[in-house]
Amino acid sequence: MNTSELNRFIVVLIYGSLVLLSLLKLSNPLRVNRKANFWFGIFLFLWSSFWMDEALTMVKDSPVEIHSIIVVQMIQFLTPIMFYFSVLFYTNPSFKFKISDLKYLILPLIFCINIMLQRFGGFEDHNIFSYVFIGLILFQALFYTGLSYLTIRKHKKKIQQFSANTEGINLNWLEYITIIIFIINIVYLVYNLSYDSTALNFFINGAFLLVIYFVGYYSLKQKEIYPVAEKQLEELISISEDPETEEVKKKLISDEELIKIKKHLEEIMVIQKPYLDSELNLIRLSELLAISTHHLSYVINTGFKKNFFQYINEYRIHYAKKLLKDPQSKLSILGIAYESGFNSKTSFNTTFKKLTDQTPSEYKNGSGL
Repeated sequence: MNTSELNRFIVVLIYGSLVLLSLLKLSNPLRVNRKANFWFGIFLFLWSSFWMDEALTMVKDSPVEIHSIIVVQMIQFLTPIMFYFSVLFYTNPSFKFKISDLKYLILPLIFCINIMLQRFGGFEDHNIFSYVFIGLILFQALFYTGLSYLTIRKHKKKIQQFSANTEGINLNWLEYITIIIFIINIVYLVYNLSYDSTALNFFINGAFLLVIYFVGYYSLKQKEIYPVAEKQLEELISISEDPETEEVKKKLISDEELIKIKKHLEEIMVIQKPYLDSELNLIRLSELLAISTHHLSYVINTGFKKNFFQYINEYRIHYAKKLLKDPQSKLSILGIAYESGFNSKTSFNTTFKKLTDQTPSEYKNGSGL
């Protein structure tokens, strides 16, 4: 099998995989992250259209250029926007479109006008429209990729305000996708402007196939990011990812009340050890103290100068350090991780290293200082 035949085989895999994956996300058999998975399924289906020409060419055994059809060009142009919409709903299931969101139609409208002028405007020189065409595609892709990346980064900060175990809900896989697609598009653009793009097709398609399998694996195993009731969801979403900014804006409780709740919280942490529950979140802890999630978040942010993630995991690491140095303990590193409230060895090692500058194994075998 030569390179050309292998490339055609890869194209079939890419197109088939994207269509199948899009149907799985749209049907959403696990019924998780429903709105996000709907938009992500639309994105995957639109993304598959970029390989439709090659797939149909192989079926008909003659050149097919679906991408030249205006409707198809518009659909393809909307692909980055669909990806961004999925990110919006992954990070905020309560997101609702408003009149102001019509701004998302500005670039597609300009793109459509450019196509119409190029096709039916009667202009002899189409070069300027071609440059605008390419520029709009590039700008749209880079703009929404960057916006998606920033949205995910904000999400990762926000979830630390109410979750002590962020692994599985931090959307790392989605962040990696934005970076990888950004890099591949830049490489392809530079190569397309400087060399013969067809020479790169095999490698670009191979890279995209790996990305698609990566997307399939992690998107299908993505669990519900906010597995709480609607009212609680609204409370969590409204908590700011930047506690310092929130503190400047408003003072939720008096200093006397802050000290009282802070003392009560420390007593509960020492006596009841709720941090050993791997599913502990801001809602569960606020129920133990019989206060609102906003007040508890304010107490942790203002009274301890930490977010919820840092506050809880410091207790967990302190508990784990005792187990690691206990000569009577027969637990493995993984066992100690679970015993201390972590839900994976990876998150345990990462958090332990961050707080102690040592891995759990180094701490156990070293001085422990």
